[in-house]
Amino acid sequence: MILSDIKHMMAFIEQEANEKAEEIDAKAEEEFNIEKGRLVQTQRLKIMEYYEKKEKQIEQQKKIQMSNLMNQARLKVLKARDDMISEMLNEARQRLGNVAKDPSKYPALMDGLLLQVSFSCQPPDCKSVGASIQRNIPIYKAAVKTNLEVRIDQDNFLAPDISGGIELYNGDGKIKVSNTLESRLDLMAQQMMPEIRVSLFGANPNRKFLD
Repeated sequence: MILSDIKHMMAFIEQEANEKAEEIDAKAEEEFNIEKGRLVQTQRLKIMEYYEKKEKQIEQQKKIQMSNLMNQARLKVLKARDDMISEMLNEARQRLGNVAKDPSKYPALMDGLLLQVSFSCQPPDCKSVGASIQRNIPIYKAAVKTNLEVRIDQDNFLAPDISGGIELYNGDGKIKVSNTLESRLDLMAQQMMPEIRVSLFGANPNRKFLD
């Protein structure tokens, strides 16, 4: 074989090797790009899932915080309402002293308290209580057809902070009925609390059932 043929064969082999190398490089580049794209897509999906999860967590936290704030606001409103009602009742209790000082109304009120039950009173009320007893014993006897013995306990008067009214006891002193002005106010406030709330603040839109 002559030298020119050998060179020609070597050139052919080299060219074929270069083409094969380029083919391998191209295939490797293609596979690299495919794998890179797959990895990028996988990571992108993971990142999206991560931020979607974070967004849901933040939204849930916002809902919880909003619910807590609403509950706190509702409790503050309820406390403010209760404070207002307490102030009204305290003012009413302070005015009870004026009731006992009104000679045109207090005797009639005492009659009503005595008729409801059958006592301790304030020292200044002993005279009016005695007079009320005398007026009402005949009414009681006519109603129940039995005798009634009533006395004013001169040894145990009402506490000084009681505005007026009476406390009644049975014969052995074991049963006590408080008919003071304060106890009547407390009873009335308890019974009328729903109406008081509606009058002051309107009907509760969240309340489904009414007593």
